Amino acid sequence: MNRRRLWTLIRREVQATFRDPFTVTILVLVPIFALAMFGFVLATDVKHLSLGLYDGARSAASRRVVAELAANGTFDVRDYPSADAIGSGLVSGAISVGVVIPPDFDDDMRRGAAEHATPSIQVLYDGGETALAGNSEAFMQTLLRATSQSLGDAADQPSRIPGEGNPGIGVVTRAVFNPRLDGVPFMVAGTFGFVLSFLTTLITAVSIVNEKLQGTFEQLQVTPATSIEILLGKLLPLGAIFALDVVLMLLTAGLVLGVWPEGSALLFIAVSAVYVMISLALGLIFSATSATAAEAVQKTVLFSVPLVQLSGFLFPIRNMPHLVQWIAAMVPATHYIAIGRAIYLRGEGLVGIFPDLAFLGVAGACLVAYALRVIEARA
Repeated sequence: MNRRRLWTLIRREVQATFRDPFTVTILVLVPIFALAMFGFVLATDVKHLSLGLYDGARSAASRRVVAELAANGTFDVRDYPSADAIGSGLVSGAISVGVVIPPDFDDDMRRGAAEHATPSIQVLYDGGETALAGNSEAFMQTLLRATSQSLGDAADQPSRIPGEGNPGIGVVTRAVFNPRLDGVPFMVAGTFGFVLSFLTTLITAVSIVNEKLQGTFEQLQVTPATSIEILLGKLLPLGAIFALDVVLMLLTAGLVLGVWPEGSALLFIAVSAVYVMISLALGLIFSATSATAAEAVQKTVLFSVPLVQLSGFLFPIRNMPHLVQWIAAMVPATHYIAIGRAIYLRGEGLVGIFPDLAFLGVAGACLVAYALRVIEARA
């Protein structure tokens, strides 16, 4: 690889990019606009929400509570051996809600019947999934009120009139990672993945096609520049521009929306730069395999529609059918959005995001290698 030739190609690409005012406008305004719009959009549907349960009482009353929680399809209940295990499930993302029934739950029920006190259970929410947490709390309160009434009737408490003086079951709630249940951080962290996936692919997808139509790509191929130099000459300038976009979006989210990452901003920018290269390589593949700019744009749009549906940007992946979950696991955007939310909401470090980061590394290497092969085949 010749450094002088590579630098010439990079400079050529930068000049071509900034020569087009429309492209520059898109690169600057679209990320900010998307961030502002999606920052105020929340997903509200609650169905088959993963619920982790630790039943310390193991009594008839606690089993009745568990049966009511699993009865109407709002929650998919999974047993956990301890309260600490539920905390680990929330951290890993395996569950969205945790319920802890204390060992003395039956004693509290009997004491409550005699003293008009309120037996309590603890409910833990993943505050990162804000709308789901808020709606699941409403479902939880309704279900437990109904359950407490039925338990009171079953215990034959004639001195307590239903709805009057029956304290029912108290719910002690705590939202982890996002205690205020603020929906903006959830959407902001996901918007980075949506913008970097759609915009980078779209901008890159038309680059080679336009050069083919203008005849400049054929001129480039007869120069001494190698295929790897042409590939890097395309990827590096746009990669640097979109890395600056990430910084711009991060500052906009912090200064305008008041959302800063709980973890390392530098780590987030570094991971974003890796993901940008993946999206750019995918865009080059679309471009090199298209005969017209319209065809390249159509491929980008067809790719972006399932991206929104399957990446976890708007809808929790674990609520999808298992086959769809496997497909979603093969989408690089899924792992990047998971990393973004881990850093933004939970303050994860390199160790916590390593599995998703490793997938991005493998996927990036495969896509760049394939993009290089496609460019060589078109030479």
